[in-house]
Amino acid sequence: MHVNQEIHSQHEPWNAGRIVGAKPPLKPKHIWALRTRLQIANRVRDLAMFNLAIDSKLRGCDLVTLKVGDVFSGSGIRARSVVVQHKTGQPVPFEITEPTKDALAAWLAIRRAKGSDWLWPSRSHSGGHVTTRQYGRLVDQWVSLIGLNPADYGTHSLRRTKVSILYKRTGNLRACQLLLGHTKLESTVRYLGIEVDDALSLSEQTEI
Repeated sequence: MHVNQEIHSQHEPWNAGRIVGAKPPLKPKHIWALRTRLQIANRVRDLAMFNLAIDSKLRGCDLVTLKVGDVFSGSGIRARSVVVQHKTGQPVPFEITEPTKDALAAWLAIRRAKGSDWLWPSRSHSGGHVTTRQYGRLVDQWVSLIGLNPADYGTHSLRRTKVSILYKRTGNLRACQLLLGHTKLESTVRYLGIEVDDALSLSEQTEI
């Protein structure tokens, strides 16, 4: 029994050195720093993917399966789009801001793809798209570029970023729920990690 305990203790825990649970969102300074690094490195696809991940607030499985037609129409890059979520089967809307439009336009100028083609095609499997695992590895690379520990961040960090900023500025949980595509408000509360202190802080800022 003692020997087994010693052997077991020699194995490093799977989560050693990693944050378990919700990954924190990126801060605005992180977003600008990362955009700059990707632009300097001329990583056209990565810049477009990063910007759209922030704008769309989509889960990784929904982001990687976007088609060109989801963001592009005959007149150019769309200002808004709607996709059906894989997890819930429900539609979720998102906006496409000017920096993201520019990045997508640059990417599509290289791709020369049809509306039915994958927006993020696989570089290793013909006819396929970037996988969620590959997307996760890209996020690790991106945060490392600006000196962040990839163990502390993940794909959900990008999904949380814009709604976290929105909630702190407005306190509008319903808007956050709609943008995240949650069916229950309680899911949004848990996802954003809202605590009593957060609610009180918002209340204290409201003068009557």
